[in-house]
Amino acid sequence: MKLLNQALTFAFISLFAIPVFGQNAAKDYPAKSVRWIVTFTPGASNDIVARLMAGKLSEMLGQQFIVDNRGGAGGLIGAEIVSIAQPDGYTLLFTNPAPNINAPLMAMKAPYSLDDFAPIVYFGYTPLIVAAHPSFPAKTPKELIATLKANPGKYAWGSSGNGSSLHIGLALFQGATGVNVIHIPYKGTAPALLDLVSGQIQLMYTTKVSSDGQVKAGRVKILAVASAKRSQGLPEVPTLAEFGIKDAEAVTWFGMAAPAKTPRAIIDKLNTASNKVLAMPDVKKRLEENDVDIQGGTPEEFGRFMKKEAERVKQLIKAGVIKKG
Repeated sequence: MKLLNQALTFAFISLFAIPVFGQNAAKDYPAKSVRWIVTFTPGASNDIVARLMAGKLSEMLGQQFIVDNRGGAGGLIGAEIVSIAQPDGYTLLFTNPAPNINAPLMAMKAPYSLDDFAPIVYFGYTPLIVAAHPSFPAKTPKELIATLKANPGKYAWGSSGNGSSLHIGLALFQGATGVNVIHIPYKGTAPALLDLVSGQIQLMYTTKVSSDGQVKAGRVKILAVASAKRSQGLPEVPTLAEFGIKDAEAVTWFGMAAPAKTPRAIIDKLNTASNKVLAMPDVKKRLEENDVDIQGGTPEEFGRFMKKEAERVKQLIKAGVIKKG
């Protein structure tokens, strides 16, 4: 009986101690370094934006936010790591379209769902741009379409992996134009860009932040922007829509998420800090120079956005624009 009473007493104390512990943990958070998983290789737009934000968050919150690149499977590998991590705020996901896209794209059951993540904040988005090797004959979107239609299956178009935003952008482009190219998926934007520079592939979707150095060096040329209006960072580059190519709008977006069941107080602390970082003049200048349209906002707003994006991908699969597999 004595042992039973002790067990019941311990259970009673534990029941009420858990919320107190969670509150204290949130109050002191972060008490150690934070692992921030980026689901693509170094050098991609995700990685560049993550490192900018991580540096500022480290300064603001007094602990290191360490970027951990876990590329592969179009972002699925890194996202799965976060989905099963302890929900204590010390393993975060630099989220982008990949976790949303891969779940509905997987032919088999995906190892996670959106319900396995707690949205924190939406950083912003940047339009995709059509990049080509300098030897590629086209100079305008019109010439691009004409060249590809005249040479079906001849040219290789790289992406940062199956299910990545660059892959989705290509699928939308092919659906809107009817062109036939060879899709070459890589483990990230950086290796695809290297092969574009060397001429191993001729075309790819990328972002200004990822390709700016290669473009300025003359090793890559930009043919078009896949956004509804001209890019603020590339105002001289025409949009696909200007040449009558509709339903091919494509962007990549960035945000922060945590494992589901992460304490709300930690979510709020990260959200508040991130919004403050996004409002910093030097951060705004850097992101805008790299053609990132800054968003910010609440966890709820970001959650609604992610679900809307996931539903859009499901509809594209259902319509046959994107092939599942």
